[in-house]
This record gives sequence, structure tokens and C-alpha cells, in this order.
Amino acid sequence: MADNETTDTTELREETAAESPEVAEHDRAAKLEAELADAKQQVLYAQAEVQNVRRRAEKDAADARTYAATAFARDVLSVADNLSRGLQAIPAELRGDEKMKGLVTGLEATGRELESVFARHGITKIAAMGETLDPNKHQAMLEVPSDKPAGTIVQEMQAGYMIKDRLLRPALVGVAKKGE
Repeated sequence: MADNETTDTTELREETAAESPEVAEHDRAAKLEAELADAKQQVLYAQAEVQNVRRRAEKDAADARTYAATAFARDVLSVADNLSRGLQAIPAELRGDEKMKGLVTGLEATGRELESVFARHGITKIAAMGETLDPNKHQAMLEVPSDKPAGTIVQEMQAGYMIKDRLLRPALVGVAKKGE
């Protein structure tokens, strides 16, 4: 019975469409409008995707410019560490000696210039001493009995550095632990 009804409805439409060209034209116009709306929607999606790709590419390019020196900066940090250790190793009596004064002054000036270069390129030293341990910036190497609150940094073995807002190298630190 359902087959008969479907056939009857189809025949009725065909008869109506044959008798009334306006109905056929209306159906055709509605179909074209639906296709047009679908095409417009697809164009909007494509434009949004292109805009997203462009933004992503611009961000990637900006990040590449900002963080391009990361590997080089990590390598130069060891030079800064060695220079700092060398300056700390010079005894006070040699600092006052006229023969060594020029050498000490030159090494200190080199250290200041290196810090200035770091600052120009967005490389900053991470504060550690007296701070609370932050695993995003500090790497705890040992626990030290202390009267400070647990988790407070009481010893810095190696300075940590950031480049802009990213970690370049964590600070190697000793952390206070509760006394027994």
C-alpha cells in the first residue's frame, strides 16, 4: 500500500508540474538557493581556515625569530659560568696587587659585557636564593637541613637562565628540609 501511495504522490507531482510550470520553477529555484547557501558556507569555512593558517605561520615565524639563538645561548652559558668561577677564584690579595689589577679589571669588564649582551637578547638570570622551589625554573640537587621553611632555596650551585619567557637552563639548587 505504501508503494501505491508513493507512486500516486509522484504521479500527482508530475501531473502538477506538467500542468503548472511555476511549481517546477519554484522547486528548481529552491534547490539552487540551497546549493548557493551551501557553497557560501563552504567559502566561509575555507576563508576561516586560510586565516587560521596565516596566523599560525606568522606566530611560528615570530617564535623562530625570538628563540633562534636558544642553542647558541645555551653554549655561551658555559663560557659565562667559567668566567664567573674564574673571577670568584681570584683571592682578595691578588685583586689589590698592581700587577694583577689590570687582568682582574679586564675580566670583570668582560663579565659585564657578557651580561649586557645577554640582556640585549632577552636572556635573564633566574632568581634562586631565598625563593621557594619552582620546578619550572629550579632543579633541586640536594636537601639541606635548615631553619628556613621547607622548600626554600638555600644554596645555588649553578645559575639558571630564561630566554624571553622560556626556560633556557634551570638553576641547580639546594633546598631546605625540615630539621629532625
